[in-house]
Amino acid sequence: MDEQLKYWLELAEYDLETARVMLDGSRYLYVGFMCHQVIEKTLKGFYAAKTGEMPPYTHNLRKLADLGAIYSQMDDQQKDTVDQLEPLNIEALYPSYKQSLASTLSRPFCQDHLRRTQELHQWIKLKL
Repeated sequence: MDEQLKYWLELAEYDLETARVMLDGSRYLYVGFMCHQVIEKTLKGFYAAKTGEMPPYTHNLRKLADLGAIYSQMDDQQKDTVDQLEPLNIEALYPSYKQSLASTLSRPFCQDHLRRTQELHQWIKLKL
């Protein structure tokens, strides 16, 4: 396995396990953040594997998926997952957003996001 790809996928797997731990601990804000990180790092690994280049410095999932030429291969649910995860990265980091974002997150919501993240993560890996 290419070293860059291995690097990104190992980070993604670590973040996936972290999301599970956060869910178990009812730290819902960070479940969403870690789910975003899983897909971001998986897409960066995909980009690196397909182009042979370092992925761009961005947290924008749609942009990463477009640059890796995988977004057009996603079905509507996968695209929806990307769209729903997008705001969970930046908004989770800033105190002014944390309270309003945290109030929208529940255990069932986070369980669903984690499940969808795992599915998308696996699907992207299968495309390699």
